[in-house]
Amino acid sequence: MERPYNPLEKQHLGESLVRALLARPCRPLPPGASFPGAGVYVLYYHGDFGPYGPVSRANQRDKCSAPIYVGHARLSGARKGIEADPELGQESLFGRLSEHAESISAVKNLALEHFTCRYLVVDELWVTLAERLLIESYQPLWNRVIDGFGIHTPGKGRKKQKRSAWDVLHPGRPFVKRLRLLPGKYTAEELIAEIKQHFKDRDG
Repeated sequence: MERPYNPLEKQHLGESLVRALLARPCRPLPPGASFPGAGVYVLYYHGDFGPYGPVSRANQRDKCSAPIYVGHARLSGARKGIEADPELGQESLFGRLSEHAESISAVKNLALEHFTCRYLVVDELWVTLAERLLIESYQPLWNRVIDGFGIHTPGKGRKKQKRSAWDVLHPGRPFVKRLRLLPGKYTAEELIAEIKQHFKDRDG
């Protein structure tokens, strides 16, 4: 027996958020004007870094169709169970996008002008659900293969901490040198091989 469609089921609510996000226009990274609130976002790559060719070509054929990264930003206090008031004007989502722009600008083999973004200010309750559905749907490269892009500056005093895959492939973030992080688990050549396999598995 076929179940009646329930628009209030969690899965369907999440899908409606994803549709709302993807209906938003593609914008430069970071957005030109600040705004308050938490939410979910996707980043798109349109540049000439060789290993990312399949993503870039897809976004050139159909603008903003293949996310390279999906993320979220929550209001401060939310992780501790404290009810955060968006009326206080926290710019969590805008701040997160600005932080990503700084990371990209700092590295040697990426250019900020080759990135665009979509974002959606969302009530705290739905942020994680929307992010999960987007990652499951698109399998973005920086979420599934090249991890570490979204990390904050590691705390001082952490010894023997290795560079993330993202920092191995895209050297230049200031904290890597300042904290003298150790070489990553994989070399850049090994990571590029992983990227090729990712696209092969996805398209096969």
